[in-house]
Amino acid sequence: MTTPARADIRTALRDASAHLLAYFERRVTPRADAADLLAETMLTVWRRVDRLPADAERQRMWLFAIAANVLANHRRSLSRRSALADRLRQHLATSTYLVDEGETHAVRDAVLRLPYAHRELITLVHWDGFSLAEAAEILNVNPSTARSRYGAAKAALHSMLEGSRIG
Repeated sequence: MTTPARADIRTALRDASAHLLAYFERRVTPRADAADLLAETMLTVWRRVDRLPADAERQRMWLFAIAANVLANHRRSLSRRSALADRLRQHLATSTYLVDEGETHAVRDAVLRLPYAHRELITLVHWDGFSLAEAAEILNVNPSTARSRYGAAKAALHSMLEGSRIG
């Protein structure tokens, strides 16, 4: 990038940044998100500096067009997140299985007391739904090592939970 292009982009951003921030502040909730959107706009501008118009007024319009695209992307992202959260809430509300909170906490506590290598193996298999072979690959351990750790972890969990009458 040439020095004049850097100077032009710096000048354009310096002159427009307060206006861009106000643009975002008027359009997003919480207002604090406006600063993140301004930063994202500035990054996009720097990536596209070779497209910076020569005329100062066109530069301002160009910056606001980029800001509008950043805002549109932000809104689409919020919409997708909201839709996903709604689907998850609906799924949880209609779940048919019953959970004993005390039992759930006892199991979670027992799993958390396991040594890290055993805990990771147990959680990958039972909480994340991976097979033992897949968990071994994720943890980068030999499958026979994973099998022996899994056996030891199950025995330790059984012992801990038997003491609390859950096993």
